[in-house]
Amino acid sequence: MGDVLFIVWRESVEALLVVGILYAWLRRQPDAARGLRWLWLGVGVGIGLACLLGAALMYAAQWFDGNAGDVFQLAMVLVACALIVQMVVWMRRHGRTLKSELEHDMRDSFETANWWGMVSVVALALAREGSETVIFLFGLGLQQRGVDQLVFAGSALAGFGLAFATFHLLQLGGRVLSWRGFFRVSEALLLLLGGSLLVTGVEKLIALDWLPALVDPLWDSSRLLDDGTRVGGIVAALTGYRAHPALMVLLLYALYWLVVRRLLRSATPRPPQQVAST
Repeated sequence: MGDVLFIVWRESVEALLVVGILYAWLRRQPDAARGLRWLWLGVGVGIGLACLLGAALMYAAQWFDGNAGDVFQLAMVLVACALIVQMVVWMRRHGRTLKSELEHDMRDSFETANWWGMVSVVALALAREGSETVIFLFGLGLQQRGVDQLVFAGSALAGFGLAFATFHLLQLGGRVLSWRGFFRVSEALLLLLGGSLLVTGVEKLIALDWLPALVDPLWDSSRLLDDGTRVGGIVAALTGYRAHPALMVLLLYALYWLVVRRLLRSATPRPPQQVAST
């Protein structure tokens, strides 16, 4: 369940970053005590919205059955994959300006005493992180059906605890761990996990006869690493590795990385061009 731990860890650190930025900004304001009360209300609303989404997904999963259930599961796995890519690209594009953008929105609400506007800023930021986490975990749960729910919940709680420890290290100012290093490493792991979800989705499409397998299997690498073993299962869950892959799976997996590479290149801020002196 390392993938569950990782998702909760990474998303919780990002949520803590948002709350930490807003908390530090409010502490510097003259009416800090009042502003902080509205901040915590926004945090509660954001978490509540994410929980509502989780409950809605659980209800929907129980409501669908048969072929409709398979299609719903397929859709959720592919949505989780797409959201992971979107989140990484969004952070690559806005990571450097996230602090200033959040503070600008809060400043507008604070200066006009628009407390409900402040709640909206906080709630939407937290709901976004929480909703992504819910969808990712739901997709992973569909990918790993049959896993003990207590193990699943324990991995999520461990990820949440690890997030607080990581956030504390990051707040030390890069002496132990830098924000840049954290986002770069977690970005790579997230994209590998997105690829794993895509592989699961493609395999479901092949099982539904919506895509041809072309050649199945293309090879057998189980002697090197069997994805049915404990270690191989972890690698498969985190990266999409298959010991007996179908050709269609490999083609779409390669296409996934080509699209990701192009999106990241377009989202990476380019350094300002230096004007040559004359």
